[in-house]
Amino acid sequence: MSSFSPASFGVIGLGRMAQALLFPLLESGLVPLDGVRAAVASQASADRLRAARPELGVSTAAAEAWGCAVALLAVKPQQLEAVAAAAPAPAAEEPPLLISVLAGVTVARLQRLFPGWQIVRAVPNTPCLVRAGLTGLAWGEGVSAAQQSWVEHMFAQVGEVLQLPEVQLDAFLALTSSGPAFVAMVAEAMADGAVAAGLPRQQALHLAGRTLAGSAVLLEQQQLHPAQLKDMVSSPGGTTIAGIRALERGGLRSALIEAVVAAAERSRQLG
Repeated sequence: MSSFSPASFGVIGLGRMAQALLFPLLESGLVPLDGVRAAVASQASADRLRAARPELGVSTAAAEAWGCAVALLAVKPQQLEAVAAAAPAPAAEEPPLLISVLAGVTVARLQRLFPGWQIVRAVPNTPCLVRAGLTGLAWGEGVSAAQQSWVEHMFAQVGEVLQLPEVQLDAFLALTSSGPAFVAMVAEAMADGAVAAGLPRQQALHLAGRTLAGSAVLLEQQQLHPAQLKDMVSSPGGTTIAGIRALERGGLRSALIEAVVAAAERSRQLG
């Protein structure tokens, strides 16, 4: 374990991703429950969260969250400027740690908006909600080895963690954070095809999801290249190769490549 052990943990924006990160963090003992201070934008959100998790300190006033040794910034990117303008300057002698999960927002921009903070840029993906996620991390200036270890351990509660040069985070985001949406579209399209071929809708959706999930496990556990799995189920003159031929005619491969590239470029524009 890291020698860095913050007594307080602030959360600015307690949406689904922040909750997915916070609750495993509490279970792991990395932060004490009585040290958590969470800030949300509306009283309705605060009331709803207090009703669901009455043990949490949730407020619409962000001052206490900003006063913590570590703060998780999980607002929407379009709210960033306003949130930064309202954030008080750190009062502690040691610079506190700010962990941002905002898509596309660079370390340099965060350091400019939040002077006096040590910055971590984190890119977690939606499967973190079920602790099967991927998170890419890039460090700002001055983040110590002990702090880095603690942050890595924090995100390890919800999946695999990779340290990456920040220049690679846009591509990482495009593949891992936008990727679930692309996979969901593939699952939906496969289910539509099965309905067209005669299966009931709910059964088709279930089978499409199970097929994708099982294929992902097979690829990972047997360490197969995707082409190997494709070839394993493609018999000469069979059903699978007929379907692959149709996918190639439709440009599936090119469309997915361009989707990832477009998402990466959009991430760079947001920085």
